[in-house]
Amino acid sequence: MNRKLFSMLTVLFNLVLVLGIDPSIVSARSENVEEAFPMPSSPHKPAKSSERPEDAYNVEFIGQIGGVISVVAVQGSYVYVGIGFRLAIFNITYPSQTTLIGQTAPLPDIVRGVAVEGGYAYVADGNAGLHIINVANPSAPYEAGFYDTPGYAVGVDILGDYAYVADYTGGLRVIDISNPSTPYETGFYDTPGNADDVDVNGNFVYVANGWEGGLRIIDVTDPTAPFEAGFYNTPGDAMDVAISGNYAYLAVFAGLCIIDISNPATPFQAGFYQTWGATGVVVSGSYAYVVGDGLRLINIANPATPYEAGFYQTQGEFFDVAVAGSYAYVADGKYGLRTIDVADPATPTEVSIYNTLGYALDVAVDGSYAYVTDGGNGLRIINIANPATPFEAGFYDTPGFALGVTISGGYGYVADDNYGLRVINITNPAAPYEAGFYDTPGYAKDVAVTGNHAYIADYEYGLRIINVTRPANPYEEGFYDTPGYTMTMVVTIAGNYAYVADNWYNLNGINVASPAALFTVNIPPLPHHNLNVINVTSPAAPFEAGFYNTPEQILGIAVVGSYAYVANGVYGLRIVNVSNPTAPYEAGVCDTPGQASGVTISGNYAYIADYNGGLRVINVSTPGSPYEEGFYDKTRDAQGVTVAGGYAYVADGEGGLVILRFTGESGYFHSFFLPLVLTHLRY
Repeated sequence: MNRKLFSMLTVLFNLVLVLGIDPSIVSARSENVEEAFPMPSSPHKPAKSSERPEDAYNVEFIGQIGGVISVVAVQGSYVYVGIGFRLAIFNITYPSQTTLIGQTAPLPDIVRGVAVEGGYAYVADGNAGLHIINVANPSAPYEAGFYDTPGYAVGVDILGDYAYVADYTGGLRVIDISNPSTPYETGFYDTPGNADDVDVNGNFVYVANGWEGGLRIIDVTDPTAPFEAGFYNTPGDAMDVAISGNYAYLAVFAGLCIIDISNPATPFQAGFYQTWGATGVVVSGSYAYVVGDGLRLINIANPATPYEAGFYQTQGEFFDVAVAGSYAYVADGKYGLRTIDVADPATPTEVSIYNTLGYALDVAVDGSYAYVTDGGNGLRIINIANPATPFEAGFYDTPGFALGVTISGGYGYVADDNYGLRVINITNPAAPYEAGFYDTPGYAKDVAVTGNHAYIADYEYGLRIINVTRPANPYEEGFYDTPGYTMTMVVTIAGNYAYVADNWYNLNGINVASPAALFTVNIPPLPHHNLNVINVTSPAAPFEAGFYNTPEQILGIAVVGSYAYVANGVYGLRIVNVSNPTAPYEAGVCDTPGQASGVTISGNYAYIADYNGGLRVINVSTPGSPYEEGFYDKTRDAQGVTVAGGYAYVADGEGGLVILRFTGESGYFHSFFLPLVLTHLRY
């Protein structure tokens, strides 16, 4: 019932391993933007507090907004939705006017599952275990208690005084919740696979056991000593489970699997409906509502011969579904909460949508606003006048997949993947509009603006230089076709060089003194990932000035003074001295615990978006010996980061936009609040 985005992503990662694909390539920006979204799927699991008690050092949480919507549950007139790190509550008295009425403070991890019983919502909170939220007043929910399970909590169901938690590698955990303020574990059963979801019915708990685990039926007559009563190996990975009558309905990657459980000791398959990528299921009446590649209404009046009665699809990928009356409430990931009228199963119809900042990829700050790219949702504009309480001021839905953004002179310049450069007028943040565009020949992955020119990292078509003197009529003034696939780029005013990360081959230094005439020496492809500095001062006589070979893909660049600061994936921060373009060399290195994906410089510090490693603050006052001076490790997918007014704004993927502050003072911050980082990891 509670869809597990984590589970689906894990399967994808395992497929990568089975196929023998280099995970570092998978983590790179993909030419296909819809393939890129699952990247956070590499199932990184943050360390448990027992393994590393420091949640943060010299960095404090300030505020947060948005996040992926991946779980949903209904009780009475309210729908309970996981939005990133928060549980949000909507009034559905009038389904066509779904209204947000309350939400929790950020929880320690992404909300992965939710069940509601009485005046409490029970949240499966990933690495943070089970969190119990008092929802007696839906407009002011608050945490009543929590229990930190040993695994990664992704699903939960309630019966009586017990919460049954699908704890992924931790199996099934049985938690006594008779006193919500002091829950404790009474028993557990370590399932042979990864427990992805649970549904309890009578004395049995039915576990969708993920990767090769099928359906496990656990007898919990004695909650202190649960044991397996029976099992059925499904034809695919069991992602979600719903019980109705004598049948268990499982969402498996190959479709809907219907298991007869009339005898729990000998379950058997009664029926099957094939579809692709099923990730969630709920049963209401004679229909199973299956989500994955859309919402499918499967008639199960005869479980032996299920058939599709209706189908509804959007540009997103549905993760979870709950049904009340004639309406299905669908968690559509980065595309929001959708309310679907299913009164006529043959023609399901969307009646409302709640959409906010979903999957934060990049961020730029100008004045009192943060501008965040949100993939298929375009550009989101966040009011940060009070960083502790950010709110959405406006948005513009670009035609493509918004990846990179920079702000200049009242315009937002968006790298919109296969739709090139979009120029958005943001003089009125509440009503932004497109002023002009230029469709580059490739896939616009990143953008930087200086003066009257926008510089586009255009994937296999290299660096494109667009004249934006007239934003309504931008045109290409020059280009430089790098040897490999250009994935990210940062332009600085330090000299006449554009620094371009060309991740199959080089990070090139390109002279842009004459934007209309860019060229360089033809050099043979260099192995791996390099920093090439090409002198084009004389357009008639280009020559290679120098190069530096980095050990890993370059995911972010910042250039200040004589140094290029390179976010180098699993190799952390590399500091390259470029004072002499003919002989760039590595001046210093600071390894990070995650995957350095973005970097920005403020004063003597490099702020690193370290993906699952959170935000790392590196002292670079002496480039030859950089060292970490602070971090914030309660994050999900730190992709990019920018610093403005003493705050670090982090594009945290599933976790939305996170606002942090480096204190520069000794001490730990054990806040149970939110995620991290943002800069230039482009898909």
